[in-house]
Amino acid sequence: MSAELPHLSADVLIVGAGPAGAATAAFLARQGFDVVAIDRASFPRDKPCAEYLSPETVRLLDCLGVVEQLELGGARALAGTVVRGPHGARLHGLFARARPAPSRPTGLSVTRWVLDQHLVQRARTEGASLLEQTTLDTPLIENGAVTGALVRGPEGRRVIRARLTVGADGLRSTVARRLGLRSHGRLRRVALVAHLSDVADLGESAEMHVSTEGYVGLNRVDANLANVALVVPAGAARGAGGRLADFFFSQLERFPGVRGRVQRCGLVGQVLATGPFAARSRRVVVDGAALVGDAAEFFDPFTGEGICSALRGAELLAEHAAHGLSVPGIVSGARLRGYTRARWRAFAGKWAVERLIGYAMIWPALFDRAVGRLGRRGGMADTLIGVTGNFVPSRRVLNPWFLARMVL
Repeated sequence: MSAELPHLSADVLIVGAGPAGAATAAFLARQGFDVVAIDRASFPRDKPCAEYLSPETVRLLDCLGVVEQLELGGARALAGTVVRGPHGARLHGLFARARPAPSRPTGLSVTRWVLDQHLVQRARTEGASLLEQTTLDTPLIENGAVTGALVRGPEGRRVIRARLTVGADGLRSTVARRLGLRSHGRLRRVALVAHLSDVADLGESAEMHVSTEGYVGLNRVDANLANVALVVPAGAARGAGGRLADFFFSQLERFPGVRGRVQRCGLVGQVLATGPFAARSRRVVVDGAALVGDAAEFFDPFTGEGICSALRGAELLAEHAAHGLSVPGIVSGARLRGYTRARWRAFAGKWAVERLIGYAMIWPALFDRAVGRLGRRGGMADTLIGVTGNFVPSRRVLNPWFLARMVL
């Protein structure tokens, strides 16, 4: 049947044009490869996300040449993060005080409406093609290797042949599921995210409020607009049904540090949902295909660094994909093994810290004690925020001295 459909050929087909996909497209097109990306959305678009960019994320965006446009588009300087524990403990970590120092003293907060649009435009400027409102029907597999995909767009179905197919299609990756690579962890949480105006007493740092019910993130993304993200166990969210907004605002009132600060009349747009989290792919490369961003791994959004991982993963994949594409034919999994190893070196420490924080929240008293200790002991809070922000080495937290001082 595919012989009867329109055909398109490229060096690389990228499924998904969010930060991971658009950045991968830009990096590879910049090197002269013929890149086609598809996405089910039309850009610009909203996306449930913390919209939090650490200094390291901004450095990666600067490599793509989009920081100036983001700042002109309304991105705000982000000083660090405040964490409030279940029983009132508090820490405030600032990027500028962490050591080693970041490439710039502040991060940025910016809506995905703005961020994704500029990343897509950068990919196009570098020479990549983007087919919007186009979805993946199924990967094409021949002799055990992925050779492209059958896709569906406004003009109907078509075949896109590619030497390398990249799954950058997020937490619910169709590419990963169709290749039988997806698995889920036990710690299943979901997020409800909205933009609200007139959130009271919001400063230049993001806020995380933890309770026995889950946690809430607050992050100013415009002069009078905040990103409000509620994360709860997947089981607790099942009762929301079709009344997401009602559930969202009722749950916010359960958090003492948030209660009374967020008013329903300030809702701008819709409450969006995403999850469950704790999803990973058992392999990130096979013959003819690779996974990047949330399609490869996503544990929990508490550290707010999904975009950083997406961009860094795109940078690593582009480097190793270029090696695989340097010889004719389908890119073999063997020629992409360096990408798997590079991901481990880049992210293993981050994954450990994410899980340390994610599972600590199960024991509120322990979490509160750790937050209190970190908040009172010199620069430990700054170190933790620097580690979660990916510019301080994870070993600064993952060592007996630091861990002991968190709870003793």
